Amino acid sequence: MRQIVLVIVLTFSVLGSIAQNGTAILKGKITTADKKPGEGVTVVLQPINRTVLADNGGNYNFSGLEAGEYTLLVSLVSYEDITRTIELAAGETKTEDIQLNLSNRELNEVVVIGNKNSFKTNRVSNSLRLGSSLLETPQNIQVVTSKLINDQQIFDMLEGVTRNVSGASRVEHWDNYARITMRGSNVGAFRNGMNVSTTWGPLTEDISMVERIEFVKGPAGFMLSNGDPAGFYNVVTKKPSGRNKGEVTMSLGSFDLYRATADIDGKLTENGKLLYRINVMGQLKGSHRQFDFNNRYSIVPVLKYLIDDRTSVTLEYTHQFSEVNLIGSNYLFSKRGYADQPRTMTLAESRMPATRMLDRSLLAIFDHKLNENWKLTAQAAYFNYNQEGASLWAAGFDPINDSLLQRSMSSWDVLGTSKMGQLFLNGEEQTGAISHKILAGLDMSNKEYFHDWNQYAMLGLPTFNVYKPVYGQGSILQVDRSKDIRERGVRYYNGYTGFYVQDEMGFLDDKLRLTLAGRITQLKTGDVYSGDFKRSKFTPRVGVSYSIDANTAAYALVDQSFMENYGVDETGRVFDPVTGTNMELGIKRDWMNGKWNSALTVYQIKRDNVLAADPNKPNPAGGFFNTETRQETKGVEVDIKGQLLKGLDVIINYAFTEAKVVDHPNKAAIGTQVAGSSRHIQNAWLNYRLDRGKLAGFGVSLGYQYQAKRSPWFVFDGTENSLPDYFRMDGSLSYQRKNIGFNLVVNNILNKYLYSGAPYANFFYWQAEPGTNVRFSVGYKF
Repeated sequence: MRQIVLVIVLTFSVLGSIAQNGTAILKGKITTADKKPGEGVTVVLQPINRTVLADNGGNYNFSGLEAGEYTLLVSLVSYEDITRTIELAAGETKTEDIQLNLSNRELNEVVVIGNKNSFKTNRVSNSLRLGSSLLETPQNIQVVTSKLINDQQIFDMLEGVTRNVSGASRVEHWDNYARITMRGSNVGAFRNGMNVSTTWGPLTEDISMVERIEFVKGPAGFMLSNGDPAGFYNVVTKKPSGRNKGEVTMSLGSFDLYRATADIDGKLTENGKLLYRINVMGQLKGSHRQFDFNNRYSIVPVLKYLIDDRTSVTLEYTHQFSEVNLIGSNYLFSKRGYADQPRTMTLAESRMPATRMLDRSLLAIFDHKLNENWKLTAQAAYFNYNQEGASLWAAGFDPINDSLLQRSMSSWDVLGTSKMGQLFLNGEEQTGAISHKILAGLDMSNKEYFHDWNQYAMLGLPTFNVYKPVYGQGSILQVDRSKDIRERGVRYYNGYTGFYVQDEMGFLDDKLRLTLAGRITQLKTGDVYSGDFKRSKFTPRVGVSYSIDANTAAYALVDQSFMENYGVDETGRVFDPVTGTNMELGIKRDWMNGKWNSALTVYQIKRDNVLAADPNKPNPAGGFFNTETRQETKGVEVDIKGQLLKGLDVIINYAFTEAKVVDHPNKAAIGTQVAGSSRHIQNAWLNYRLDRGKLAGFGVSLGYQYQAKRSPWFVFDGTENSLPDYFRMDGSLSYQRKNIGFNLVVNNILNKYLYSGAPYANFFYWQAEPGTNVRFSVGYKF
């Protein structure tokens, strides 16, 4: 390892020496209209196309410049672009300070949504409703930026997004939505601050529509909606910027991957009051498995109307379509153990009908600044998810010959509607020497889903040999859709109404911050078996954050959660809601005046009434559950993110998670590891890019994902059914020159057989990842 580190350091030193061609220096400080430092502002120097980010103090610096004429470009959302011509002499050091002016074309907002040129940011999106920076917030929040997503060529949430966040991992599931585990539990899926999670669906977001992804550790019902005490991830979609610009990208890759995207942003009127943005994606994608595919397209237009300098209205429509092979066709089965079949193996066939998923949603946002200190936001969303297809599964193995499997098919149609509304008020006030950042709001949600998996048929006789498959035998299930799905399907209903208020009080010139918050949530849940019921609970939150210096803050947090459980047990009894308590301590620091940061967190979560399979009940694999279960999770998380050295951006994180069952009707389960959790997760991603000389614009990236002591997702008894350790290495080569960029990514460089799975009844199932595969993308900005 020491030799590898030495080689990397020497390589970077040599490349840096090659790139060093000049001696002039251009530096300065950027301030915003409110005379605050322009932290994170993008500064570009043309014609050499070098880019730097202003540090926490707003300072920027270009060194090693040749004598000549340059153009300095400075841009920040909601501010006027700055262009200045600079003349540099050999050996000269010139200081050019810049103050940005608010644009009269856009809503007066000073919060930065994100920076496309950095792995690290100190700001959260407006959808998280926080008035403080990440450094001062008493909670562990990790942001996956656009730069990081592009560098790793991530196409959707099912891919490597989790590698960039400590303790996050994705357990196996179908190709329609992501199931992400963090802090010992499945976490909620949010979009623009709204909880879009359901039992199944909606369709996971394509990255072409995504601005950034925010992972919030621990409960956060005070600021968004009721959710699991482990946390949630919030997908922030792209919005109009008011600048006329665009980008098109084309990608080719292994397994017949063909993909094209377009992102067009600009003004529809000369006065700049009506803005637009549209993202379009089309994809044809095969698989390392036979007969498998995932063809998708999406269209996401957004309109924003600036009524005046204080008020705006935004409308966003999302249209996503996906066509895949049968749901469940990516699973492998065996009685002998995991991974005893090749990755290309499948139970599916080319003659089987495809499953089609259509996800449509409409989002409306109203923003109004009441005055310089107070802002009102209202937003509403409607989701409609429609799925028609079938599911493929293993009915069981031959009792004598463990090579022979009985395949089964069932219908899997879904119709789901979700309605969500939120109204919240942000403000700042001063009472004597105490400052107040106040948040108060109303949060409502109503979700109704119908699932038809009731039509069921065997696929031929139990003679399908999983080690020597012969396809084309047995009749295919023909799904009867003559009745509306509301008649033939099973209904799931979930809704809630929440009121919340929070006051972050600042003492000692805001060095010490005390957060007091509370939320009252009423759950409304029901299904065809039990009807509807309502439960209410008050959940408090107390947080303390102290700035040790300008770049270091320590915090402590205690909060609670309250969320629904779906369905009923085998007697028809409605499950009690999940309750949880989170206690957390942490310290955060910005290094080199904000070029990179670190966060260290220790926490403990207690969760009651957790839905779990009960092996003492008949046919536990068939869905009999109970909630007389208690889980306790303790852990440590470390996150490092940003530019450690000039040109070297890194993501390094580690999480130790001890998630155990502490109470269960089946006493043998007490003390076992919580299903789906990993005791150790450690990830790294390093990107080095030259910004001067003949090799300017060339970059190289290398990263890995490592998980140890993994437990299966569905059931885990703590014995031989555990999963092996996981190690995957990926890398890329890229080149960016002015408006055109190239990126070559190689995934699973070591060609390891990687999988996740679980025991099921008296056999095993798992999903195998592809071996070494390649993606090549070309992007053009205009």
